[in-house]
Amino acid sequence: MTGEQLTPVAALRRIAFLLERAREDTYKVKAFRSAAATILPLSDDELAGHVTAGTLTDLPGIGASSARVITDVWHGEVPERLAVLEEEHAGPLAPGGRELRAALRGDLHTHSDWSDGGSPIEEMAFTAIEVGHDYLVLTDHSPRLKVARGLSAERLARQLGVVDAVNEHLGGSGFRLLKGIEVDILDDGSLDQTDEMLARLDLRVASVHSKLAMDADAMTRRMVAAVAQPFTNVLGHCTGRLVTGNRGVRPGSKFDARKVFEACVENDVAVEINSRPERRDPPTKLLELARDIGCLFSIDSDAHAPGQLDMLDYGCERAEQASIDPERIVNTWPAERLLSWASR
Repeated sequence: MTGEQLTPVAALRRIAFLLERAREDTYKVKAFRSAAATILPLSDDELAGHVTAGTLTDLPGIGASSARVITDVWHGEVPERLAVLEEEHAGPLAPGGRELRAALRGDLHTHSDWSDGGSPIEEMAFTAIEVGHDYLVLTDHSPRLKVARGLSAERLARQLGVVDAVNEHLGGSGFRLLKGIEVDILDDGSLDQTDEMLARLDLRVASVHSKLAMDADAMTRRMVAAVAQPFTNVLGHCTGRLVTGNRGVRPGSKFDARKVFEACVENDVAVEINSRPERRDPPTKLLELARDIGCLFSIDSDAHAPGQLDMLDYGCERAEQASIDPERIVNTWPAERLLSWASR
């Protein structure tokens, strides 16, 4: 990346992306994304005036660091902050799984600021294009997960209109933003959204987020019932465990994995390989069991910010280590095949 190829907005977005990729503090990321949003509507002459007068920091959302980046790019230089981040964080996040990563066409589990993500829908879509995706499924949370600002049926309906608008704007790019949800699996195995709204979506990830420590038999019944729901396409982060990170650690749920994975095969539901490093879900033994039983898989980032879309690297490495056939990974499929499978 050279100074001639950069614009100030692109440099600020790239810095934010790399900071997210490095899992830096959110406030640092927001500083650069806010600065990019501030200067985006400015004309070249307006921006030049602020650079020349040294008044960039008078604009809302622009601090000393982002002003330095804008100024450097304006003068045809690669900002030092960007150069350091490119050197330290631009390479693969995991050494293995590179061929599989190249084979992935998209990501089936991502979040925006409509629920507990950190960025607007359009920013997630633009970044998905930049990392090489053909499609991205937007899967914000369902209503019961209030801590994550889960979407009611009314809010979800409004979001679908935004997705249509983004796709219209991106027309001709070859990329598609798909309509989805990460729907909560309720205690009895039903899904936390109306059938009417679920039917309007392209794809649905069903996940357990509550009562993770329930009795193993009850959890097995709950998960098998959810997998058997006609709208379920992907079983998300099946144990719910946390193995590292600032949220602490949490043991996985107990359930009869064989019964659950056999239900996935019977109902043509994919088992998610959740790529977030704090999850690594399913654990290796369960991943291998699902492989041996014959499950389909989906390698997902569960991204809550644009820079986290590259976390797919971790899931691809795990899938390669488990010798999972790429043909059984549904997001290696072209969009039309994926949509046909998801709408069965």
